[in-house]
Order: sequence, then C-alpha cells, then structure tokens
Amino acid sequence: QNPKTSAIVKQLVAEGNDGELQKYFGSRMEFGTAGLRAAMGAGISHMNDLTIIQTTQGFCRYLEKNFSDLKKRGVVIGFDARAHHSSGGSSKRFARLAANTFISQGVPVYLFSDITPTPFVPYTVTHLKLCAGIMITASHNPKQDNGYKVYWENGAQIISPHDKGISQAIEENQEPWPQAWDDKLIDSSLLLHDPYATVNKEYFKDIQKQCFHRNINKETNLKFVHTSVHGVGHKFVQLAFKAFDLSPPFAVPEQKDPDPEFPTVKYPNPEEGKGVLTLSFALAEKDGAKIILANDPDADRLAVAEKQESGEWKVFSGNELGALLGWWIFTCWKNHNRDTRAIKDVYMLSSTVSSKILRAIALKEGFHFEETLTGFKWMGNRAKQLMDQGKAVLFAFEEAIGYMCCPAVLDKDGVSAAVITAEMASFLATRNLSLSQQLKAVYDEYGFHITKASYFICHDPKVIQQLFDNLRNFDGKNTYPKSCGRFKVSGIRDLTTGYDSSQPDQKAILPTSKSSQMITFTFANGGVATMRTSGTEPKIKYYSELCAPPGNSDIEQLKKELDELVNALEKHFFQPEKNNL
Repeated sequence: QNPKTSAIVKQLVAEGNDGELQKYFGSRMEFGTAGLRAAMGAGISHMNDLTIIQTTQGFCRYLEKNFSDLKKRGVVIGFDARAHHSSGGSSKRFARLAANTFISQGVPVYLFSDITPTPFVPYTVTHLKLCAGIMITASHNPKQDNGYKVYWENGAQIISPHDKGISQAIEENQEPWPQAWDDKLIDSSLLLHDPYATVNKEYFKDIQKQCFHRNINKETNLKFVHTSVHGVGHKFVQLAFKAFDLSPPFAVPEQKDPDPEFPTVKYPNPEEGKGVLTLSFALAEKDGAKIILANDPDADRLAVAEKQESGEWKVFSGNELGALLGWWIFTCWKNHNRDTRAIKDVYMLSSTVSSKILRAIALKEGFHFEETLTGFKWMGNRAKQLMDQGKAVLFAFEEAIGYMCCPAVLDKDGVSAAVITAEMASFLATRNLSLSQQLKAVYDEYGFHITKASYFICHDPKVIQQLFDNLRNFDGKNTYPKSCGRFKVSGIRDLTTGYDSSQPDQKAILPTSKSSQMITFTFANGGVATMRTSGTEPKIKYYSELCAPPGNSDIEQLKKELDELVNALEKHFFQPEKNNL
C-alpha cells in the first residue's frame, strides 16, 4: 500500500521491463544471523514497508512460540536516521510499522521516540529484561541500504538456529495482518512505551563504572575532535564525555547532524580511513586537537587518529586500538582489584581474524583469553555465557573497529569506546605519552603483533568455490598446500569442512559452517593468514599477522617479512590473474 513503491512496480509492468521485475521479485531477502540488509526499494528483494511487515510478522510468531510471557515483557525497537526519498522508506517508518505489528498482537513495544546508537537496543533488552530487540539500521553501508538487526533476550545478536526459525516463520506469515499498514494506531495504544529518557539516564550511569580517572579528566588540556559521519553519534558522545567529566570534543560541523544523503563522504565508513576523516583533520588543525574520534553512522564502531610529532596523522587500525584498549582496561582492572586470586575469573575475547595481541597479554598477566568466530554475535553470546558462570568479561574486540568495553552492552559500542579512549589518552598525557608511544610500549612488553588485511572483489560464486576447492586439493586430492612460496605451512584449520591439523583428532574446536568459506594457515615463521568469504559483500578477504616474542624489536624487518608473506599469499593462493579478481 505504499504509493511510491507501488508506482515503481506498476511503471515497470507497463513498460514490460522483465529484467528489472526479476531483480525486484526474483528472490526474497535472506534473513540470517545479522537479520536483513539490502537496498531500500520495491519488491521482495528490497527493504520496504511490505518486507518489514512480513519480517516482523514472522519474528513475532517465532517469539510467541519461544516465550510464554512475551505479552508481559515485550520488545524494544530502535532506528537510525536513514531515509530513501524515491521509495518512501526510512528507518523511522520501518520501526513504526514493526511496532504496529507487535502491538496488534498484544505485545508491549518499547519504541525509541528518536534516533539512537545501535548499542542502546541490546542495552535496553538487558536493562528492561525484554524478550528481544530490533534495530533498524544499515550501519556504515551505502546510503540506499537499510537493515533489520535482531537481539535475543540475553542482549546479544541472534545465532543459529534462531535465524532459520525466524526465516521459516517469515515464509509462513507473508500476507499482511488486518491493520498492518496503519501505523497511526500505535500512538493511542497503551502497549506503546518510550524508553528514550530512562535509557539515556541509565546507560550513561552504567558506563561510568568504566571511568577511573575523573580528576585527570577534569584537568586535562588534551583536545579531541569527534565526527559522527552524518549519523546518530553526535549527541551521545557529547553526553558520554560529560558523564566522564571531560570537556566536550569539537564536533565536525558539516557532519554532526544526521543526513541520510551522507553528502561529504564517498562511503560513510570510518574503516576506509583518511578519506572519511578529511574534514576531521582540518578541524583538528584549526582547533589544535591531537586526537580524532570517528563513529560510523549507527555509532557502534570507532576509528581513532592521532597527530604525530612529524605533523602526520596516524589512523590506528582496529587491531592497534584493540591492543591499546585491552592493555588499558586490564590495567584499570588490576589497579582496582588488589585480590590477586580474582584474576582466574577474568576473560577477554576477540574474533579469530583479529590480532592475537590479547592472547599475548593474557599469557603474561594470567587472565583468560578466548577467540570466537568472526562477528560480535559470537563474542556477545560467549560473554553472556561466561558472565552467567560468574566470570568477568572485561573486553572484546574485532579488527573491523568494533569494541565491547562495558559489560552492560553485549555488542560493539562506539560511544563507550570513544569516551574510554579519551580517558586513556588523557591519562597517558599526564605521563607525557602519546597513544602511538603507548602502543609501542605494549608491543615491547608483550611482543610485536603486525597485521595486514585486504580483499579481492569477485562477483562470480563459481570462481570463489573453485579457488577454495583448489586450496583443499592443492597437491592432489584432499591435500592442502605445504608451503606458500618460500614460506612453510605448519598448520591448517578449515572452518568450512571442520578440519584442524593441530588438534589430536584433527577436528576444529570452533563451530563450522558449510555455507561460508574460511581457511586459516599457520606458518613456520610465526605468521598466520586467514582467507574467508564475506557474508555481506562480493569479497574474498584475507587477514594476516606476524607475532614475534617479546624482545624481537626489529619492527622494519618484521614488516618486510609480513609484506613478503602477503605477496606470496596473493600470488600462490589467490592467483588474481588466473581467477580474474
């Protein structure tokens, strides 16, 4: 019943444009553990009023099956500032339609009255003990996209088999229920609640448990620039600084207000590095700020840059900031826990494609480190399991600039990460240390961990399959490569097939997934490289790392060694010319 998408389809039918109609209606968006993510527009392959109604009807039925007290506890729904003029879709409209679906079935809905960061949804699920949460966002994707992200009652993103169950329930509930289109009904419903004021108060109270140096924060002369890249983060990072008694960061004026067009950047993704930060650099130079904090548009990720003595700006990689935050959060914990026995219950987590620096710190300091599969859904769920066993999970991170610094949110959170980074920098400044100098000190103490990651683009699934089949049958059937150029392979873990050469029974410990490709090679020189397909983009990614023991401080030599390993990996395992990548 949306006049805009309806008109688009009628026009294509009138033109007899079968190709476009096939694109719109050929296949339904796949509901996976990350929920939905697709372009806004007409048809069942896109995010629009109808597909949101269908998805929510399925999700509602699935929750009714799983929770006898759904009508007592309810769900939370949040949204970012995305909007798509030509199809009339927007995050706010989708959130209201989703709320209407639940309310029509007698389920209480806590619908935020205004835009919020993604981490506020998992926070609200836990804080109000709700059955589930939905966030309407496409994070840092291009402007035409939107998404539907789902959290379970434990406050973490869903993992299998929930995705399959929800997907099936969507298939079974495609016809819109009687009042599905009339979202005005919710405004007069007693089942509609607005958690905005409560959550804003409670969240900032909870993150203050990670504030350890209030006096330093009050006095510091260090200046910060913050950009929310046309997303939701501005107001919330300002409030976080206030909660920590830090002077507010300078906000990049052209990017501080939400704008669904993202007019000043090619991609609204701070992972892209310097291109997204151009305006931040200019403002920092003007105001004499040393450190830039950049959130992605839904404020669940954080990029950090620091001005070096040379006048150059250094943008930290996700692994480097993970090393700094891991060191900082453990140091703060240690200084506040004099009981040395408590360390046996302390945990940190990172994903298997992220740097192993936390493992090195854990080994030396005596706490536990665990790695999980890629993605915060795995770290959030594992953190909750550990916390339920009485363990303290201090920190979790992934190389894609995602950090969980505060146990109140079991997902990546760019707001708390920004203010904790600011406190760490302020503390280091009292010791005349920069973030870069402290990073080097961390590597000096625990061993250098140098990483390099990139990707090849490939639009042909057959080529991708062939490339990975070739690696599994390298020297004849069922044999993996024994070397990569001059680098000897010492171990192989294949999480597509479940093979792990380092285990006594040769079976991998981490869960396996036949639907995605992922092989990790360990090399005799201490190098590790993982090749995997992306769940959301036509990419074959690789992540490589060289871990040196403490004391081996010839960093240029280590970098050269890693560069050569990566070149060999590209040449012998990817074969870009042959595979046309």
